[in-house]
Amino acid sequence: MGQLTTHVLDTSAGRPGAGIAWTLYRLDGEHSKLCSGATNDDGRNDGPILSGEAFAPGTYELHFGVGDYFRQNSVALSSPAFLDTVVIRFGIQDANEHYHVPLLVSPYGYSTYRGS
Repeated sequence: MGQLTTHVLDTSAGRPGAGIAWTLYRLDGEHSKLCSGATNDDGRNDGPILSGEAFAPGTYELHFGVGDYFRQNSVALSSPAFLDTVVIRFGIQDANEHYHVPLLVSPYGYSTYRGS
């Protein structure tokens, strides 16, 4: 069976994004919250975000609370913050594959890609 993982890197500080809250939603006509958590000291989760029978083809969103992360790390943000919650919408086509969704983020920009 496949799985979903993530990794957050704070590109403004050159370190892992530790303690960033995230929430995973499935989009099936409405936003269905599946799970939530926070990244560890390495900017990752201790295990897959989604795996087993819950890991199914479909459209998903990962919401990352980056504004709170930057505030907790004493980064001066505008009010309102330019980026407060980063939302990454992505699709899972094959439930037998590993989908890795990294987030590279700073207070004023981010990027993502399908990792390995």
